Amino acid sequence: MKRQPLGIFLRGAGMGAADAVPGVSGGTIAFISGIYEELINTIKQFGPSAIGAWHRGGWRALSNHLNLAFLVPLLAGVAVSLFSVAHLALWLMEAHPLLLDGFFFGLVSASALVVWQASNGWKLWYLLPLLVGLVLAQALPGMMPLVLLIGNEALVVMVAGCIAISAMLLPGVSGSFLLLTMGLYGTIMGAIRSLDMGIIILFGMGCMVGLALFSRLLSWLLRHHHTSTMQLLLGFIVGSLPVLWPWRELLRYQIGPEGQMIPLEYRYLLPADYAALTDASAQVVGVVALMAVGALIVVLLNRYADRRSIDTQLGAEKE
Repeated sequence: MKRQPLGIFLRGAGMGAADAVPGVSGGTIAFISGIYEELINTIKQFGPSAIGAWHRGGWRALSNHLNLAFLVPLLAGVAVSLFSVAHLALWLMEAHPLLLDGFFFGLVSASALVVWQASNGWKLWYLLPLLVGLVLAQALPGMMPLVLLIGNEALVVMVAGCIAISAMLLPGVSGSFLLLTMGLYGTIMGAIRSLDMGIIILFGMGCMVGLALFSRLLSWLLRHHHTSTMQLLLGFIVGSLPVLWPWRELLRYQIGPEGQMIPLEYRYLLPADYAALTDASAQVVGVVALMAVGALIVVLLNRYADRRSIDTQLGAEKE
């Protein structure tokens, strides 16, 4: 089946915009748009085997080995989004946080159903990876401030990149939110906006290490333990939902090294309780409407991905 670079580019743009918003994962966008496993397996190809492919067949063989027809437009979409669309997402996060949270809550909730449907059958022991995903999704943010204890600023940025990019590969786990709990979200986003190449290079080096290691682990798990891995991912997604609940009150936080507030604990409220507490509108109609829009987008993307998969299989059979 012929590649559609524009479609891949738009998926990348969606991943970039999602990764810019704390609480949302680009991995979720990759999953619901039908490119998750291809993304993981493509990233895994970067390594010594790529050198062998180049020696055997030159640039054409290397391009096929690295799946550049897929990866280049995808990364272009991510990059363009981080420098453009992500700015809109960040503005919305500040100006209309309830509406933005509502949209992503609907999107991530529906993506949990997509992951559930992708599981082949059900066994009682699948509860174990599901619970592991739930626990890790809840525990990881609280563990992130420990990264700052490393001390060396350059090493902290590299470790942050490694952790954030690994989280971005997981549906439901927000690399941006983990950066926020490390107290580094403002630093990294500010470096991207101002093109601070020192920080960008250090962060990028950490990302490369994280991609190389974590993509291989995920690829192996998906290949050898597909359904249980899907349950683990489902746990991550469901465990991330409270972070996106629009009506919440911050109960506990700490001050980061740059004076920024790092959220540690929330109390989740009903719309009426939120309105009474904040003396502001809960924007129930708008939030619920955007929840529905987010869920609808997931349904439509999933149907398109299923149809694309069927078309690919039919094309392969004809060949």
